[in-house]
Amino acid sequence: MNSRTPRLPAPLGTVLSRLPAWPGSVLFVTGLNAFLVRHLPADVRDALCDRSLRIRVTDANIDVDFTYSGHTFRAARHQHDVDLTIAASTYDFLCLMQREEDPDTLFFSRRLVMEGDTELGLMVKNALDALDMSTPAIRHFMPVINIVSHVLR
Repeated sequence: MNSRTPRLPAPLGTVLSRLPAWPGSVLFVTGLNAFLVRHLPADVRDALCDRSLRIRVTDANIDVDFTYSGHTFRAARHQHDVDLTIAASTYDFLCLMQREEDPDTLFFSRRLVMEGDTELGLMVKNALDALDMSTPAIRHFMPVINIVSHVLR
């Protein structure tokens, strides 16, 4: 990979930032519930329960707010500080999902930022690292991730 990390074009980021956050949060948690929740270890689910979480896509100017209720992820509208924010560019999140980049590498190069409860963040990171990406539910989603990643390169 070259030294310049691909980013969404600024005009696209501006348009995306004007979209309402709620539908994106609903779509995101639908994906988490369909593909991820049943694969998370019980200790991670317990730690996430009733915590306010945010994914920030920096180049798209999008925040996705959600919580975990004990059984499912739910979209949320966090007005104030959240327990954990994980932030990166669209490209870096795609690289993480495709396992092309290691989260520690992105973290130490300041391309992946965790704010708030870092212990919770490390627990989530380790749980995601341990996921078997060959499970059928996750495999069906990978073509979309691959297409978007290819477009950004």
